[in-house]
Amino acid sequence: MSSPIFNEMSDAQGIARPHYQAFDTWLKGVSADTIQVKQTEADLIFRRTGITFSLNGDEGGTERLIPSDLIPRIIHGKEWAHLEKGLIQRVKAINMFLHDVYHEQRILKTV
Repeated sequence: MSSPIFNEMSDAQGIARPHYQAFDTWLKGVSADTIQVKQTEADLIFRRTGITFSLNGDEGGTERLIPSDLIPRIIHGKEWAHLEKGLIQRVKAINMFLHDVYHEQRILKTV
């Protein structure tokens, strides 16, 4: 399997990191062919529902799939606690910005 997540799943000796062990056990029971079929199905769903993008200057106007990985990224509890604080802060900032844009519009006024 060629998923970039495999580098994060295991240590230098190839042993699954503690927070990946249950998933690693399950994954070992799934064939590479099954994973490929499921990735192809996910890609098809993305294409059908428009989860795509195109590049400026792409003369062919080719719609590309948003990159995704069928293998989940498992975030350790300590790391998640750190990320959660930043995410909460950013959501509050976005909500304050949107509230201002749709109400007082202070952010849009020139100095």
